[in-house]
Amino acid sequence: MRKGSNASIDESDEQHHYRTIWLSDIHLGSPGCQAAYLLEFLRVHRAETLYLVGDILDCWQLRKNWYWPQAHNDVVQKLLRTARKGTRVVYIPGNHDELSRQFIGLSFGGIQVVEDAIHVTASGKRLWITHGDLFDSVMQHARWLAHLGSWIYEWLLKLNRWLNAGRQRLGLPYWSMSQYLKHKTKHATNFISDFERVMSAEARRRNCTGVVCGHIHKAEIRTIDGILYCNDGDWVESMTALVETFDGELQLVHWRSRLRKPLDLTPTEDPPALVA
Repeated sequence: MRKGSNASIDESDEQHHYRTIWLSDIHLGSPGCQAAYLLEFLRVHRAETLYLVGDILDCWQLRKNWYWPQAHNDVVQKLLRTARKGTRVVYIPGNHDELSRQFIGLSFGGIQVVEDAIHVTASGKRLWITHGDLFDSVMQHARWLAHLGSWIYEWLLKLNRWLNAGRQRLGLPYWSMSQYLKHKTKHATNFISDFERVMSAEARRRNCTGVVCGHIHKAEIRTIDGILYCNDGDWVESMTALVETFDGELQLVHWRSRLRKPLDLTPTEDPPALVA
C-alpha cells in the first residue's frame, strides 16, 4: 500500500499488531460515543505505543447530563489493561476533557498525561502530536460559539440516528447529516481547510515533518506545503484510527466499513424537538 494512503485496511478476527496507534474524539460520556465498536477495534488491534489524542471524555456533556453506560466503563478498563500489558499509552487532553490538563506530567494506571508529544516513526518522520483545539480560533476567541456548535452537533447526531434507523429498515447504507453539512457548507469547509493549514504551519515551526491531531472529526492524511498532515478522525460517526506499521508507513483504518455486523441504529430516545 502506498505511504500516506487513505485506503482502509482489511480487518478480520485475527490480531493486527502495529508500531503505533492514534485514537481521538471518543467522547466517552456522550450518547454519540460508539463504545461497543471501539472495544471491538481494541480487541483485534495492538501496538507498542497508543496515543489518545484528546476528547477521550466528554466532560461538556457529562456536566449537562450524566451518561455513563457499562460499555463506556469497559473502554476505560480496556485502556488500563492495555497499559498494564506493556503498551505505552500516552494521553493528550483536548477541549472536551480539558479538566484532565491539570494532571499533565502525571501517570495514572500506566497512562501518561502530557500536553503534547513528539513521535519519531520507524522511517524517521518527526511528528508533532496534539489534539488541535489550542490552535482553533473559535475555541480561543469565542468559546460560547464552540459550545453552541457542540450542542448543534449533538442535536444533529440524535436526528441522524432516527433518519438512519429508517434507512436501515429500507436496506440503505449509513448516511451522516453532519458530515454532509460539513462538506457542503462553505464556512465549514473553509474552517477545516484553515485548521489544517494552521496545524501544518505550526508543525513546521516546531521543526517537525508532520502533525497528528484530532478535534475536527475528519480523518485525513495529506501533504500541505511539504508537511504531512494526519487527522485520526473520531469514534462518534467516522470510527477511524491512524496506525503506523513497523516500517513507518502511516495508514487510516476505517472501522465502520469493516464491521462484522451493522450498527444498531434503533433510536433509544424520542426524536429531538425542532424547537426547545
